[in-house]
Amino acid sequence: LQKILILLQVTLSVVVGKTLMILFPNAMKRYILKMGEKSRMNQNPKFSYENWGPTFFSFKYLQFVLKVKWKRLEDEAHEGHPAPNTPVVTLGGEVCHVLDFIKDNRPLILNFGSCT
Repeated sequence: LQKILILLQVTLSVVVGKTLMILFPNAMKRYILKMGEKSRMNQNPKFSYENWGPTFFSFKYLQFVLKVKWKRLEDEAHEGHPAPNTPVVTLGGEVCHVLDFIKDNRPLILNFGSCT
């Protein structure tokens, strides 16, 4: 049921976005570039709206967003249910999963922090 709701939400968003890109191309370009500023994407010297902007609200865009949102459904933790086995990256750059670190019957403790 959650996947169907996400499918409807994302499909509606893509249809509206694509329609707005056709009707108001300059306004949508400004909007998409503004989103790029927030993510600092436009600080990349190889950044060019013409290369990737038209891909917004395309069928491939729809597929990618659905894939990501559906994958995130699997990463939700619920009290009393098994922990999600989310992917993590080690300091060495190796991709593995959280539950790979469980040893015997010992509890797995995750410590989150940040360094600035």
